[in-house]
Amino acid sequence: MKKPVHEFTADVPEWSPYVTPVDFETATPEQRAAMKITPSNKGVSAYVLTLAHDPESLDVRSPLFNLIMYGKDGLVSAERELGATAASVVNRCIYCTAVHTSRFLNLTKRTDVVDAIFADERNARLEPRHQALFDFAAKLSTTPIEAGADDAAKLKEVGLGELEQLDLVLSAAIFGWANRLMHTLGEPLA
Repeated sequence: MKKPVHEFTADVPEWSPYVTPVDFETATPEQRAAMKITPSNKGVSAYVLTLAHDPESLDVRSPLFNLIMYGKDGLVSAERELGATAASVVNRCIYCTAVHTSRFLNLTKRTDVVDAIFADERNARLEPRHQALFDFAAKLSTTPIEAGADDAAKLKEVGLGELEQLDLVLSAAIFGWANRLMHTLGEPLA
């Protein structure tokens, strides 16, 4: 029997829903239409099949997610993944942390960044740009009202333009929401 995963890892565990996912073969036309645009465009996961119980919200969620995480302008993909990782670490979402650190590693090969985050979480010491990104996304995920002008100034100091800053806010914010869905709807298993 598989056991829940409780420690951060870059190896993506299986995600097991608490509710029975929609069966793709017997899904309604509305559910099938909503599942056409999956977050990674790589297949229909158990998570998406679970969200398909509400096809109207899934139909809006997936294109929004794709635009935030895979947009062509603004923040580079690896830094969006770092923002998602910071939010997921703060929210203790083992599954999302694994997915986004794995993507960060695939894009950057920077195991030192991931090792520091896994070892020290919010207290990780990173190079200045990564530190500013990580700290901002973590702060936004912990107490959003406390992320203010000084934090935006730190992002500007390390070279982030306004669109890049917005992308960081969006990537951290969508994972504040996604992490809560993952925790409520299922758990990662090893």
